[in-house]
Amino acid sequence: MPKQKTHKGSKKRFRASANGKLKRSQAGKKHLNSHKTGKRKRQLRRKATEIGVVAAKYVAHIGG
Repeated sequence: MPKQKTHKGSKKRFRASANGKLKRSQAGKKHLNSHKTGKRKRQLRRKATEIGVVAAKYVAHIGG
């Protein structure tokens, strides 16, 4: 059986933590930022951590 290929789109967007959780950037920071408060933009800089069935599926996609 052939090897599972890494999903390149997922690899660019997500990272797997050491414990198998999914780390991702938050949406909403790329444009239309002038009306957003500094607090909101600061909080959007942080990485979000996902757990659960869907997160495990994406971790498998990126080969982690």
